[in-house]
Amino acid sequence: MKIFSGFSKMDRGLKLDFIAGNSHLKDADALHFRDYDSPDGETQQVFDGMIENYLGNFPIPMGIVPNMLVNGELFMVPFVTEESSVVAAASKAAKYWAHRGGFKARIVSTTRKGQVHFTWNGPKELIVDGFPEIKRQLLFSTTELTFRMRRRGGGITDMALLDMTSGLPDYFQLDVSFETAEAMGANFINSCLERIASTLSTLVQLNNSDFQVEIIMAILSNYTPGSLVHCKVECPAELLTGWNNAAPDENFALKFKQAVDIASLDVSRAVTHNKGIFNGVDAALLATGNDWRAAEAACHAYAARNGKYKGLTSVSLENHRFSYDLELPLAVGTVGGITNIHPVVKNVHKILKDPDARKLMMIVAASGLASNFAAIASLVTTGIQEGHMKLHLSNILNQLNASAVENEMTISHFTGKKISYSTIEDFIRQIRNKQ
Repeated sequence: MKIFSGFSKMDRGLKLDFIAGNSHLKDADALHFRDYDSPDGETQQVFDGMIENYLGNFPIPMGIVPNMLVNGELFMVPFVTEESSVVAAASKAAKYWAHRGGFKARIVSTTRKGQVHFTWNGPKELIVDGFPEIKRQLLFSTTELTFRMRRRGGGITDMALLDMTSGLPDYFQLDVSFETAEAMGANFINSCLERIASTLSTLVQLNNSDFQVEIIMAILSNYTPGSLVHCKVECPAELLTGWNNAAPDENFALKFKQAVDIASLDVSRAVTHNKGIFNGVDAALLATGNDWRAAEAACHAYAARNGKYKGLTSVSLENHRFSYDLELPLAVGTVGGITNIHPVVKNVHKILKDPDARKLMMIVAASGLASNFAAIASLVTTGIQEGHMKLHLSNILNQLNASAVENEMTISHFTGKKISYSTIEDFIRQIRNKQ
C-alpha cells in the first residue's frame, strides 16, 4: 500500500483521474461527477470552495411541507431528505393539526456556551477566591471581539469557574455563556474562547515561578441545554379522528400515549422514536443551512440528561384533553455559515418569509413534532409499512428499471393493496415474461 501525498493540490480533473486509476470507478463513471454542476459559473465557484478535495455536487431531493401552522402563522417548510415518506408524513400531520389549532411554540432560552479546559497547579483557594478579578480581566480581553455582537444584542453573558480536580488532577474549566443573536455563532464563540485562553495563560496572579496555567483546549460546546424551544399540539381527545380512518373514539389517544410512554421506558424504542423527530428536524435544518449534526448530538445528550436515554416527547391526557409536547435544545442561525452564500439556502429562507433565529427554532421544532406525530399515529392505527411502502413504490420501480408502461401497470394493479419489494419484483417479472 502506497500512501499518497499532494492530492489536495490537484485540480478537480486530476483528482477524478487519480480516483478512477486507484479504485473501481471507471473513467466514464468519473465524468458523471460533473453532471450536477451549476450552469452558473459563480454559483459553481461557491460549491467549489465549500469543502476540501471537492469532486462534485451530491443532489438530495428537496420537498415542501405546506400547511405548517405555527403560532397562528402559516408556513411552507422546505425539507431536504432522501427518505421517500418523510415529506408526505409531515405534510399529513401539518394539515391534520392546522384544522385543530396548529403548533404552539415558544422559546425557553437562547444561551449557548463554550469552554476553556486548563490545568493549574497552584493552591485551589487562590484561583477560587481571586476569580471575580480574574473574570473581569478575561472579559475585558474580549472587548474588541465582542463589540459588533454586543451591538446586535449578543455577546458574552456569563463566565463560571468549574473545579474538576476530583476527576483529573489540577483540571479546571471556564464555562462561558454566549448570546449570538441571529448567527449560529461558532466562529465568534471560538474566537472569544481562544482570546480568553491566551489571556488566562498570562495573568500574573496565576502564572509565576511556582505555578502555571496550561491550556488544554478552548472550544464551543454543541450541547445547548440553555437554548431551548418548546412546541406542542393539543385538542379535545374526541377531535383526534380521521387519521388513517381511525375510529372516532378516545382509544386512539390512549394508544398514542402508551406508545410515547414506552419510549420513556425502553431505550431501543426511544432511539427509533427520536429518529422520527429528526426526520423533520434534520430535513429542515439541512434546507436552511444549519448544522444538523450539532443539533442531533445536543438533542441526544438532552434525551439522556437524567441518566437514561428517553424519548424527547411527552403526552398528557387530562380532562379528556390531548396534549403532545416536545422540548429540544436547538442552536440555529439565519446569518453566517452557508446561509448567505448557498443559493438554494438563501431561497429557502425566503420561502420561510425570512424568519429570525428564534422563529426558525420554532419552525424546526414544529417540523420535528409533525414528523414524530405522523409516525406514532400510523404505528398505532394501520402500521408504518402501508404508507411507507406506497411512497417507496417509485424507488422500487426505479431499482427494477421499470418502463413507463410497467410503471403504469404496477401502480394500477397495487392500488389499495399491500406491497413489498418482492411482490413488485414478481409482478414486473410476470409482465416481462408475457412480453
